[in-house]
Amino acid sequence: MGFVLRWIFAFLLLAATYNPTRYNYGRWVSDYGQDNLSIAVLAGLVLLVGYIIYLRATLRSIGAFGMFLVLALVAAMLWVAYDFGLIDLEDPKFNTWLALIAMATVLGIGLSWSHVRRRLSGQADMDDVDE
Repeated sequence: MGFVLRWIFAFLLLAATYNPTRYNYGRWVSDYGQDNLSIAVLAGLVLLVGYIIYLRATLRSIGAFGMFLVLALVAAMLWVAYDFGLIDLEDPKFNTWLALIAMATVLGIGLSWSHVRRRLSGQADMDDVDE
């Protein structure tokens, strides 16, 4: 259940920032940001904090190469689904949702990887002492 919650929060973070509907931070700021500048800045900072937490944890646990591998694995699975006719990639809005799902999967795995590694190996990760 832990991975699912981490994935859901990653998806919500990404979808709140941008999605193909009109209900996202980017669209809201472009339409109403001048009228509500303080709220736009506050919401942007909240999103930035979320990204920093997720990206820092992901980079520390699986690194940039691990992020690339997870994204490549998700892309290969989407390719297989396309080849078998399970998904249709003609709709740009659907493709945007697929990209959000793929990025949320990378962030969810990155945030969960230390827990998986600890369960598999029995060893806990330690933060750097000099930080």
